Amino acid sequence: KSLAHVHLRRPSSNFAETLPTEMSERIFGELDTESLCSAALTCRLWHDIIEESEQVWRNQCSLVSAVCQREVDSDRRDGLSWKVTLVKNYTRSQELRGRKMTPLDAETWGEILQAELDR
Repeated sequence: KSLAHVHLRRPSSNFAETLPTEMSERIFGELDTESLCSAALTCRLWHDIIEESEQVWRNQCSLVSAVCQREVDSDRRDGLSWKVTLVKNYTRSQELRGRKMTPLDAETWGEILQAELDR
């Protein structure tokens, strides 16, 4: 064979092509929610790994459940996937995180209690 027939294989610059899927999931699991959604738009392989990984979405839900634990628990009891649970509760958790904590007077506590009882 001549050297003209030898095809040199260039190493892939896409880590997900060379790593086991579980390793790619661990890497994607370290991203914040916005970065994860952007990564899913990068290429078909990344999209498929991210979309199909319950572990990636479970990691994201742990951040949301810190603010919306009851809602996340309820959605999981209802059989919703981690991704659907995240999508359902993400906006609410961001709104709650953005609120400033202020001391509450008795009237405000009463309003909160009434709202919870009405739920």
